[in-house]
Amino acid sequence: MEDVLDRYQPVIGLEVHAQLSTLSKAYCADPTEYGALPNTQVSPISLGHPGTLPKANERVVEFAVRLGLALNCTIRRDNQYARKNYFYADLPKGYQITQDKTPICTDGHIFIKDAEGKEKKIRIQRIHMEEDAGKSLHDQDPTDTLVDLNRAGVPLLEIVTEPDFRNSTEAYNYLGEIRKLVRYLGICDGNMEEGSLRCDANVSVMLKTSSTFGNRCEVKNMNSIRNVQRAIDFEVRRQVEILEAGGSISQDTRSFDAGTGTTFLLRSKEMANDYRYFPEPDLQPVLVEEEYVEAVRKTLPPLPHQLVKRYTEQYQLPEYDALLLTETREMAEYFEGVVAHTPHFKAAANWMMGPVKSWLNERALEISAFPIPPAQLSALIGATASGTVSHTLAAQQLLPALIEQPNADPMQLAQSRGWVQESNEDALLPIVEAVLAAWPDKVAEYKAGKKGLAGLFMGEVMKRSGGKADPKKTSALIARLLEK
Repeated sequence: MEDVLDRYQPVIGLEVHAQLSTLSKAYCADPTEYGALPNTQVSPISLGHPGTLPKANERVVEFAVRLGLALNCTIRRDNQYARKNYFYADLPKGYQITQDKTPICTDGHIFIKDAEGKEKKIRIQRIHMEEDAGKSLHDQDPTDTLVDLNRAGVPLLEIVTEPDFRNSTEAYNYLGEIRKLVRYLGICDGNMEEGSLRCDANVSVMLKTSSTFGNRCEVKNMNSIRNVQRAIDFEVRRQVEILEAGGSISQDTRSFDAGTGTTFLLRSKEMANDYRYFPEPDLQPVLVEEEYVEAVRKTLPPLPHQLVKRYTEQYQLPEYDALLLTETREMAEYFEGVVAHTPHFKAAANWMMGPVKSWLNERALEISAFPIPPAQLSALIGATASGTVSHTLAAQQLLPALIEQPNADPMQLAQSRGWVQESNEDALLPIVEAVLAAWPDKVAEYKAGKKGLAGLFMGEVMKRSGGKADPKKTSALIARLLEK
């Protein structure tokens, strides 16, 4: 089957719905708190009662512009709202307020890594503002489907790509970048398991010798980035098997079963309802002036790709380090605070990815919970870089002590605890001589050519000095005495 798959080229486009982190809904003042009791965050407006009028949430427009700028889009000046009519049990109005012909953002792009790790440009066709439906619960009652309308009216941005993906790895990498981006922008928490970020995949296949795209199927209901990848892989294989058996691909909407790793039919496109789009009569068009766009642009934080470029070019860090340090906005901001106080950029990166990350992982905490201020960590890094405190002692003793006293001066703390590194040769000499005298047989083996024993002597000196011996001075002193 793998040889057969190699003859086909998958063609994939993604539609991502980002649920916005606003305090109120898209067109009314209902709250948007996640996890509230069912049907407690509704009002006559979000329920679509007769005579009620929606009002656009300005924050939604701002978030749309922020995302559009971050994705290099053109921002539309004249924005109309539209009604998309369809019936779902959890859509109380019987229609969704969205944008049809006038999406607020168009013609953007983002760069991702392809399956070989090379940079690839993914085109963004459009981003439009809309509202969410409620939620149908099929597993709460043995006989009935329950409906929670708290989510009805919660603002969404739908991000639609061109069909630029050629395998599931590219889709996986794209979703990771989008999730990171919306979190950096502060517009969405990106939690797919809570439904804050949802993805539909449009998948088709064609022979590599062809230039005509095949019929596509839309796959819905994937609650993790990994499941999007699994669903695409299964769907590609399913479509190839049908074509190889002489069949044809019908343009269906399918769902993904995470338990079995398979997709199954939801509905056929030929039987889908006509959405009957028309301009929303109860909302005025929104004019997004250039001055407003520029004002929003000035509020944008440094974005992940900009930080990676700075860290690799200005700080001379490996790309691997830069990617880890920019995984979250909070981690990047903490690192920025550290390097603002020290020129030892690589050492700062090593401390962030080593001892600091280990401490956080052991406690399942984020960097926002790390008690040591960036300036104090910078001072600790400076103490190790100057040789005043050994790296081992700093990581094992000084760092935990600082965690207990986050605002203490690292140098004063090291001095008060007797952790300052000993670099005076007169003080080191008797310790080294005592170690060599205690291991005469090993000294003889060293002089006979077993040079690896230098590590044994170094370890003994460090042990006797309480970890305070300067490694460079000690190593040179050991070598000099052994060569006599």
